[in-house]
Amino acid sequence: MRTLNLGILAHVDAGKTSLTERLLHAADVIDDMGSVDQGSTRTDSLALERQRGITIKSAVASFVVDDITVNLIDTPGHPDFIAEVERVLSVLDGAVLVVSAVEGVQAQTRVLMRTLQRLRIPTLVFVNKIDRRGAQDERVLRGITGKLAAANIAMCSAGGLGTRGAHCVPYGAGDADFTSRLIGLLADHDDAFLAAYVDDETALPYARLRGELAAQTGRALVHPVFFGSAITGAGVDDLIAGITELLPADEGDAGGPVSGTVFKIERGPAGEKIAYVRMLSGTLRVRDRVHVRGGEGGKVTAISVFERGSDRPGDSVAAGRIGRLWGLGGIRIGDAFGTTRQAPADSHHFSPPTLETIVSPSRPADRGALHIALSQLAEQDPLINLRQDDIQRDMSLSLYGEVQKEVIQATLANDFGIDVTFRETTTLHIERPVDSGTAVEILGADPNPFLATIGLRIDPAPADTGVEFRLDVELGSMPFAFFKAVEETVEETLRQGIHGWQVTDCTVTMTRSGYSARQSHSHAIFDKSMSSTGADFRHLTPLVLMSALRQAGTRVYEPMHRFRLDIPADLFGAVLPVLARLRAVPRTSVTRGSSYLVHGEIPAASVHGLELQLPSLTSGEGLLECAFDHYQPVHGAVPERPRSDHDPLHRREYLLRVMRRVGGRREDG
Repeated sequence: MRTLNLGILAHVDAGKTSLTERLLHAADVIDDMGSVDQGSTRTDSLALERQRGITIKSAVASFVVDDITVNLIDTPGHPDFIAEVERVLSVLDGAVLVVSAVEGVQAQTRVLMRTLQRLRIPTLVFVNKIDRRGAQDERVLRGITGKLAAANIAMCSAGGLGTRGAHCVPYGAGDADFTSRLIGLLADHDDAFLAAYVDDETALPYARLRGELAAQTGRALVHPVFFGSAITGAGVDDLIAGITELLPADEGDAGGPVSGTVFKIERGPAGEKIAYVRMLSGTLRVRDRVHVRGGEGGKVTAISVFERGSDRPGDSVAAGRIGRLWGLGGIRIGDAFGTTRQAPADSHHFSPPTLETIVSPSRPADRGALHIALSQLAEQDPLINLRQDDIQRDMSLSLYGEVQKEVIQATLANDFGIDVTFRETTTLHIERPVDSGTAVEILGADPNPFLATIGLRIDPAPADTGVEFRLDVELGSMPFAFFKAVEETVEETLRQGIHGWQVTDCTVTMTRSGYSARQSHSHAIFDKSMSSTGADFRHLTPLVLMSALRQAGTRVYEPMHRFRLDIPADLFGAVLPVLARLRAVPRTSVTRGSSYLVHGEIPAASVHGLELQLPSLTSGEGLLECAFDHYQPVHGAVPERPRSDHDPLHRREYLLRVMRRVGGRREDG
């Protein structure tokens, strides 16, 4: 049997979870459809999800159509939980992007489609809610073409829009206009197909058109669009037919080498770690040992496999399937085992969090328990980036938004029994090098107290390229472990630059290297006081790197969001001064009926303020959509972030701290 791992993605409230329920009901997996409003859906199983009526964690359900097992992965639509979507993308064979027929293409829709296209994930579009008042088809299709820059074709005609009787009629071979548009769309992406059509129109029977449509959909070149309603079921059968015909299902190589990717971690009732894995090749069995990058993940003690609804206990999970694994205490989200086709585990498809907060227990005695609880939450969502101040012992988290903070607070209270308070959310800035800088410390030359030679150069790199570490010395000039120690410490040190913010978009090159080989006194055992160790390189690297960074200089940048603001036209004059006070910059504004539609940019630090003021400014009629867009230089006073480590910019204090920690081999210089 073939398997298709299918993601359901959407902007919040487009009806994604309701569509998941409808698909499961149509496949006879569930007898009655659950309701998001009533908190009874299959995939929103967390108490918080049922209370809030939103998806917070990705969830897997399974159904069978003909000879295909479809593993359906329902993902969050709220932008505060975009990290959950990111982790799912690496395991998908295809996706359904849900768009509301009323609201049309929204901010998160654009973010999702851009990412799906960049990753070449075959995607169908389902225009939902055709039964709701205000539903439109042509306007939504224009939005998909224009705002999503997606080559698309409607696969059916929608009638009775905005009524309970809304319905869809699929196009077929007898629809001349449809076949003409289909030929034009397919010819745009395949010269051979175009040539065949030019030579002889009759050489392209309808069956070949459908085959070519499936092929180009499978290569993520075109995106078939279906219309319907998850609530009434209109158009859903046509969507299911499209899923099985147009998206690539695979039998997988169950006999091949074992290979898979971990995309989700959760904890069971007894606190045991459970890993969700997509098998890419081979068959993983109970009692098999799993090896991941950097060590051993552990031995599999139990397996359950998703099929015909939920997951069922089994002895193995084979290629193409999704399973839950117990016993892998050392496994992490993003870990890949075996030879995989996936991107590196540290690659990110969406923008990073742009906010941070400090969390404290209401009862000081809970500090230790809070750190354990937050560590478990960080297992499930590494992008919250839990960190503890070495000096003040404060615990900080990175966030996408205020809703995420509220969910974390509720989770700590409900699941761990820990009441917490948060300090005011602040904006995460970044630093980028302004120029190039170099520094070097020579082994044996004062004031270097470590048995290591390190030379580093830091250079600016293009925006959004991250940090790259390079070698300008011979790889064999010293043990590889020492190079690795330098590389890892460079990454760690750049988490706080000259102004305390993470340094990014730069290249760090190692220009000098040297070490003291293993040696000892005559007829004695190895003496670490005479021989270099990895600790020498880890302790010296921050001094050299920060000296180079100081020479290069950095500039601080703040995150900017693009916004779309829909307000009553007669209130535009009242809203404009508020936008100015929040440093928002309107770029375009157009009148649409009785509304004014404003597009522009706003600092991430001001988004929450606008969200709070908008309801009273517009009597509850204003609609705001925001999404991260870019970083821009800070003008005026440069925001400083308190350091959470012992600052290598202050050499003497740093060395005294290190020497006290390691017992010191030499007096500090």
